[in-house]
Amino acid sequence: MNFHAIAAIYRFEMARTQRTLLQSVIAPVVSTSLYFVVFGSAIGSHMNEIGGVSYGSFIVPGLIMLGLLTQSVSNASFGIYFPRFVGTIYELLSAPVSPIETVIAYVGAAATKSTLLALITLATAAFFVDLRIDHPVWMIGFLLLTAITFSLFGFIIGIWADNFEKLQLIPLLIITPLTFLGGSFYSIEMLPPFWRTVTLFNPVVYLVSGFRWSFFSTSDLAVGVSLGMTLLFMFACIGIVYWIFRTGYRLKR
Repeated sequence: MNFHAIAAIYRFEMARTQRTLLQSVIAPVVSTSLYFVVFGSAIGSHMNEIGGVSYGSFIVPGLIMLGLLTQSVSNASFGIYFPRFVGTIYELLSAPVSPIETVIAYVGAAATKSTLLALITLATAAFFVDLRIDHPVWMIGFLLLTAITFSLFGFIIGIWADNFEKLQLIPLLIITPLTFLGGSFYSIEMLPPFWRTVTLFNPVVYLVSGFRWSFFSTSDLAVGVSLGMTLLFMFACIGIVYWIFRTGYRLKR
């Protein structure tokens, strides 16, 4: 394992975040804080409890997951797309760096950035709503697992996209709508039976449900099912990444 190469790529990606601190950290935290102000403090104070939890506290896991998913995909997709765009990807492919080392470096950096942002968002939420975490170890576990999984997904998008429009297409048209419709702001038990069944085909539901259980010991779905679906999605992404490097898809012309 070439740890020096992994560390070099990892540090380069992390340094890029420092150069764009306002866009990468400050802007997402401010946007999420506005959700806490509007839905948590303003509207939440006039709504009934859900599962014994105030509405302001109930939406915290969903909002954290919303930021985690979008930032994991965005960071990883741009991280691998930019070297392809400027042509430096060939230097990486010809260097003594194996595919798994490349993936570990890019996905590791993207997952680190999105996890740090999620923890900052969690700390920010404590200023607006009453917060409790019943299972902190499981909370960190779900956080890391989701960050790695969607960073892998973002890595795949960065390889697939051949222009900046496609780079934004899936996060804007698929990830964000699935997150909003995945129980971030409501319990799926509140839906009519038909739409509740349809919602179960949304993979984000399982992520939000498992993550919410780590906070309040209550969720729409069994935590084991949520964990299983998250692992299934992660291994599917690993399989696609393996196929990309084995075939050279969109890497070698």
